Amino acid sequence: MSASVKIKVNPRLFLRDPQESKLGKKMIQHGIELIDDIGIEKFTFKKLAARMDSTEASIYRYFVNKHFFLVYLVSWYWEWVNFRIGFNSMNIEDPKRKMRIIIKTIVDTIRLANPVEYIDRDLLHRIVVKEGIKSYHINQVEEENKLGFFSSYKDLSQKIAGIIKEVNPNFPYPQTLASNLLEMANNHTYFAEHLPTLTDIKLKKGKMSPLEEMLEYFVFKMIE
Repeated sequence: MSASVKIKVNPRLFLRDPQESKLGKKMIQHGIELIDDIGIEKFTFKKLAARMDSTEASIYRYFVNKHFFLVYLVSWYWEWVNFRIGFNSMNIEDPKRKMRIIIKTIVDTIRLANPVEYIDRDLLHRIVVKEGIKSYHINQVEEENKLGFFSSYKDLSQKIAGIIKEVNPNFPYPQTLASNLLEMANNHTYFAEHLPTLTDIKLKKGKMSPLEEMLEYFVFKMIE
């Protein structure tokens, strides 16, 4: 199933869709590896070109700058999560069960086999955890929001908020809880790995069940 999936990302983020060419796919693969290695601050198209044995000019034919490249990768990830949630909750009527499926999918998507051969889901997830917030905590956020740069994240959050309202139509903060659910998943993964005194969960040997249990606890304590 995964190999046949074509993830659609806002076309304003790229000059040419890298998913449509061998060079573009190579760019995504090596870009993910390089950002994971050195972080977005030190990442440059010059370094990426050297890593993939190409030229800076070839990369600039696809992306205006590295910020657009980062937003593209983060958007791709959230579109993939959204797709998995839709697939896993198909034909499920019970909203509480759908909510549990959503939480499990947010966690399980990290552990699934690679969605496509040129994207390492472990590395991409680490980028989303470490660098994702930098895609929208920027001075030009309002301008880029108008262009739909963050629609993948917002659409996913809205989907989750809709299920929260199905569970409890009287819950007053569905959008807040939905976005907090996504942020908690990333923040507490980061805290567990790097700032352990800021969280109560322990993630050992890639086992994500403590994260899933924590998210379920907070969600259902609030909405039931």
